[in-house]
Order: sequence, then C-alpha cells, then structure tokens
Amino acid sequence: QVQLVESGGGLVQAGGSLRLSCAASGRTFSRYAMAWFRQAPGKEREFVFISWSGGTADCADSVLGRFTISRDNAKNTVYLQMNSLKPEDTAIYYCAADRKGGSSYYDPRDYNYWGQGTQVTVSS
Repeated sequence: QVQLVESGGGLVQAGGSLRLSCAASGRTFSRYAMAWFRQAPGKEREFVFISWSGGTADCADSVLGRFTISRDNAKNTVYLQMNSLKPEDTAIYYCAADRKGGSSYYDPRDYNYWGQGTQVTVSS
C-alpha cells in the first residue's frame, strides 16, 4: 500500500510560481512512475506531468516550458515546479503513483494510488 500526500498549493497571481510536493510512503518509491494530474471545476481530471523511475519525463502541451517535474528518491518525494502560472491552471492538483499498465499514462484510470489533492488558484 502506498500513501500520497500533496502540499504546496495556494493562491497566486498570474505570472507567479508555486512548487507542489507529493510525499509517498513505502520503500519502493524509486520504482514507481509518479504523475501529476489536475481537475478544474466541471472538467475531467487531466494529465499534467509524469516522471518515470528511469528518469525520463513527459508533460501535457499546455504546461510545456512552464512546469517541470523532479523527484528525490531519498525523500520519497516528487515535485511539480509551476512557473508563469495562468488563470487556466486553476485546479485541484493530484499526485498519482504506480501505473497499472492497462492504458495510456494520460489516463487517470491507469494509476493505483492517489493523493487527496491540493488546490491551486491563479488570479488574473
């Protein structure tokens, strides 16, 4: 069993930055793919970024060049650095871990574990 706890959300003006953290329990953190999703009111949960255990990463086109992902396996933590934030980035951000492998990594149904989410609000 893996538990994920997100932190770092908040209210920021457009153009500002936030860093989200996701702390994971368990001794096999380094073997997991770790991803960030977000869900805005009235919208489906959407893929933001993924970090594979081998070090590679991929992101949604909407955050390319503005967001970065990193992980510290010694601290069992994955980070999402968000720069040049826009009002359309407003959402609850969720951390996800351990892909099932049955569908695309863009699909939230492909993950076994989820955090409780952290709210990010970007004002214009």
